[in-house]
Amino acid sequence: MATSIVVENVSKRFTMQYTRTIKQMSIAVLRGEQLKDTFLAVDDVSFKVEQGESIGLMGLNGSGKSTLLKLISGVMTPDSGNVLTRGRIAGLIAAGAGFHQQLTGRENLYLNAAILGMSEAETKRKLDQIVDFADIGKFLDTPVGHYSSGMGARLGFAIAAHAESDIFLADEVLAVGDRPFKRKCIARMNEIKKEGRTLFYVSHAPGSVRKMCDRALVLVDGRLGFDGPVDEGIHFLKYDDSDDDDGPDQDDDDLGADI
Repeated sequence: MATSIVVENVSKRFTMQYTRTIKQMSIAVLRGEQLKDTFLAVDDVSFKVEQGESIGLMGLNGSGKSTLLKLISGVMTPDSGNVLTRGRIAGLIAAGAGFHQQLTGRENLYLNAAILGMSEAETKRKLDQIVDFADIGKFLDTPVGHYSSGMGARLGFAIAAHAESDIFLADEVLAVGDRPFKRKCIARMNEIKKEGRTLFYVSHAPGSVRKMCDRALVLVDGRLGFDGPVDEGIHFLKYDDSDDDDGPDQDDDDLGADI
């Protein structure tokens, strides 16, 4: 089996600016306060993913999940270490990411499809499928700047889910939208999984990770704290003690994602 993703000793550092204006900077200097600070969002993380694996990336808020996903997608570059991927990558890193607010949904559809590597002919061939999946009706021909977060997620996921790819990344897509849309997303990701593509799914919802994934990676303060079976990863995070999996509405309430 071919290796799909290789992450080797990857770190990513960000700077926090405590002051915004010259006046604030001057006061901070006089008081001997720090003007800025740095922190490692991803700290020396290493792992490999084989082609066709379904990975659930989990962790508490601020643990570095979205940053790691952006490093894998190529949106960001690591400060140290290497990220290697095989084949075409598609997916939704954030609802509405990459949309031009003044362009219509249809225009953004073609633009985003091109960014994902789809030819114009391929986009035209899949246009009806994408539009049907997004199900935003007349708003397809209105500016994306007028969309709600849920509508942006619908269109963004519909485009990414119908692009030909070897690796599919999903982050935040299930954090917005109604229950029927979330179910539709889960069903589509199951299809992608069955097609033999690598699935990398960011979530803190144990129910959906159990349904979608056969391996869990858990980040703790930017470091890889756990890599192994899904149930053990959920236990590592103590998510199995939560009420999310209880009750008859589990399938509906436990589909959300987190960044």
